[in-house]
Amino acid sequence: MARTRVRIPSFLALSAAIALTAACGNTPSSQDAKSQDGTQPQAKKPVVVVTTTWEGAFAKAAGAEDVKVIVPQSVHHAPDYDPKPSDLAAVAKADFVLYAPFEPYAAKIKEAAGSKAKLVEVELDNDPTKASAEVARLAGLFGTPEAATQWKAGFDTEYTKLNKDVQAARPGGKTPSVVSQVFTTWAAKLAGATPVGTYGPEAVTPAQLAELAAKKPELVLDNAHMSTGTVLPDSGAKQVKIVNYPGEDLDLLAVYRNAAAELKKAMGGS
Repeated sequence: MARTRVRIPSFLALSAAIALTAACGNTPSSQDAKSQDGTQPQAKKPVVVVTTTWEGAFAKAAGAEDVKVIVPQSVHHAPDYDPKPSDLAAVAKADFVLYAPFEPYAAKIKEAAGSKAKLVEVELDNDPTKASAEVARLAGLFGTPEAATQWKAGFDTEYTKLNKDVQAARPGGKTPSVVSQVFTTWAAKLAGATPVGTYGPEAVTPAQLAELAAKKPELVLDNAHMSTGTVLPDSGAKQVKIVNYPGEDLDLLAVYRNAAAELKKAMGGS
């Protein structure tokens, strides 16, 4: 019930107003109310619907606790997924809907969101600087900046450790020559390398293959979600499968751990 500043002329009228307010079930606002232990109540956590586990991991890192993922993690190529009516119904109940612009079903998601949900376009990039910035931005929207700050502290610590581990596994300490799919250049950074060439997301032409092979790369960082097989079959380069999408637990750090393990294996480390 909305509050007003109408002056009530008598004590009896004031008492009646209080009784009426109680009967209507009105309670103090969250700014004024305190719980029984005297502490200020927690703000309601937002309901977040995301298209894939990638957006979901960003949302979780930003402090979201109620996260529903539309595309099952078992779907190898997420853009191929066709949302079901139940997926779109869940979107309509959300406070925030996170999606990536390259996802073909983004139009359906926008249409299903309705007037309540806030549509948020997410920049999906596992480059550590970009990922941290995106998590902080989402936390600002969710009203959960403390959670994002805590996550970043843990992320920075573990990423630094993984970065050192991978670089320590490089034979003779030499920086590897790397060719990378355009969405896996972040993994080259994890190895301390700058790609000498990139390919994709379109199909690689014979001319591009010849150009990449001429770079004599030691590693090819392929995108596990958009792979077209061995990229440079006759170059002698080791192809490394890089996974961008987190698992169902929405743990973004697991993506970096997996990439570090794959890179170390390819370079001859354990």
